[in-house]
Amino acid sequence: MRVIALGGPGAMGAVAARVTALRGDIDELVIADRDLAAAELLAAQLDSQSSTHVSATRVDVTDTAMLRAALDDADIVVNTVGPYYRFGLAVLQAAIETRTHYIDICDDWEPTIEMLALDGSAREAGVCAVVGMGASPGVSNLLATHAARELDALEDIYTAWPVDVAQPANSDDPFATPDGNPTAAALHWMQQISGTVAVVRSGALTHEPPLQAIQLGLPGDRAGTAYTVGHPEPITLSRTLRPTGASANLMLLKPATAAYLDAIRRDIDRGLLTNDTAARLVHKPTLVRGMRALWQGRQYATAGTLPHFFAAATGRKAGRPWTSVAHIDPIAMPPDMAEATGVPLALGLSQLLVDSARTPGVHPPETAIDPAVFFSDLAAHVGRDSVVVAEQGPAA
Repeated sequence: MRVIALGGPGAMGAVAARVTALRGDIDELVIADRDLAAAELLAAQLDSQSSTHVSATRVDVTDTAMLRAALDDADIVVNTVGPYYRFGLAVLQAAIETRTHYIDICDDWEPTIEMLALDGSAREAGVCAVVGMGASPGVSNLLATHAARELDALEDIYTAWPVDVAQPANSDDPFATPDGNPTAAALHWMQQISGTVAVVRSGALTHEPPLQAIQLGLPGDRAGTAYTVGHPEPITLSRTLRPTGASANLMLLKPATAAYLDAIRRDIDRGLLTNDTAARLVHKPTLVRGMRALWQGRQYATAGTLPHFFAAATGRKAGRPWTSVAHIDPIAMPPDMAEATGVPLALGLSQLLVDSARTPGVHPPETAIDPAVFFSDLAAHVGRDSVVVAEQGPAA
């Protein structure tokens, strides 16, 4: 089995490549990037550490001929080249055309819709493509499936992830490179906190401004407020779990962070900031913006006692209003974004290596990845017997 990792030397790609190489599930791993020197450096490191043969090649995903030639020689492509609203659709199209199985960490809802629309083409080509197998989306989708299965009828389904409420004070900034330039993750984030985003209301997809406050009361005396953000989960879960009420992806934020992002959102929408300049301001806030956010943060609610990474499902069980929540052991979802995203990607890939697990078509994680196998593999990876905590009880 030959796997090519597009964007392999990047932060998240490198984690996925390392885990994949060390697991030894494949014969050859090709690290591909437009920066050949970075690809060669990572390939040399991994080749010396594992039984998997690891090599490097130069691939610029904007060069269609070069991309197709690279995919022609691979069985599966792991795509971590972002932002996906720029590059996701083109890479998936190339994978389908070259009959190469595909998996990525796409976290933009707009290209997710476009990529899911290629389902028929993928089926015809016999290609299995999994879109969005990272932390959120990815682990969040599998937690949503876990929570929803406890209900007889599903009304609301929310997925949530922490932005800064669980970050150590000395943690690295995942949204800027060492030279201060915005990362693809930072540009993605600015795209998804501005304009309008897809959510589900009354069982139907709709669009509304992000950073809407959602108050939640969960089993275990957990309660707090989280804020909406543009993400693929409402798109895919509305198709697979079919909630009759609401669905959205949520961020857990400190009040000052919520105020700061809300001001950034308004300035992007007014045309005063681009995604790039906004991302720079998130990395290095100005004194005025920072002080204003601290003052205005008093108007924003806190995450309270909500779990740090969870999916919450509300509906009916045995005729009663019921809430089910599934959250994950923090050790399995560390604050390091690269680890939290790259490890699930590698574990999702390991399932695609099994012929019987590859169903042709374009899939969200919840229809292609077996949750029980995934969470068992994740627990083994972090040295735990289990990593999912499930709680349920009468709806608040």
